Amino acid sequence: MTLNQKNVGFQSVKRKTLSKQVVDQIVQLLQSGHFKPGDKLPSEPKLMEELYVSRPVLREAMSSLETLGIIRRKTREGTYFSERVGSEPFYRMLALSTGDFSAIIEARISIELGLITLAAEKITDEQLGKLKQTIEDMSEADDYSEHDKEFHRIIANSANNPFVEGLVDPLLSMVDQVLNKVSQEYKNREATVEQHIEVYNALKKRDVLEAYTKLREHLEYGRNKVMKIIHSRDVF
Repeated sequence: MTLNQKNVGFQSVKRKTLSKQVVDQIVQLLQSGHFKPGDKLPSEPKLMEELYVSRPVLREAMSSLETLGIIRRKTREGTYFSERVGSEPFYRMLALSTGDFSAIIEARISIELGLITLAAEKITDEQLGKLKQTIEDMSEADDYSEHDKEFHRIIANSANNPFVEGLVDPLLSMVDQVLNKVSQEYKNREATVEQHIEVYNALKKRDVLEAYTKLREHLEYGRNKVMKIIHSRDVF
């Protein structure tokens, strides 16, 4: 469904902060329910006519919307509202908290613990198989950090909640960047693999409480170890 198939009542845009007003109006179309994720926007000339703005103003607004992950452009097909929450806005927000590792790890813990309670109920046999494979890969790889992240990413995605899934990749990447500054001292393959196995077994049983408890123990173990290294070396 395209925007011009509905009578949405675009408002004339004033000269002040034109591109921002265009962004606000297009976002409002989603918030008001006039249009849904995946709907196609009208052509550039049509938007210029409806909003009473110039091409440079409109393109500036569309670039902002694309950066925010609200729209996506398809070559030779047009511009569409995104179908799900993207990660890019969260990457940008987290950049402002780069020096506050404690806050970042607390955010990660709170989000992942919420997700695993859903994952314990929703995870599929296929996703369980992928989890098991990451544990096997982690046991063999010299650098197991990517397999570690994939383990947590699979759990997050198995919760089937697009509103919070977009937070996970930015948080995992930000944590990884911080850990690289700390050195390899924080890593303990044997302990990590053992803890992942415990989380996997709890998920396999679909035991919500046990999955929550085991993941919390795993995340707290990592946080305590890294924070001790950071404080002793004054990394930040």
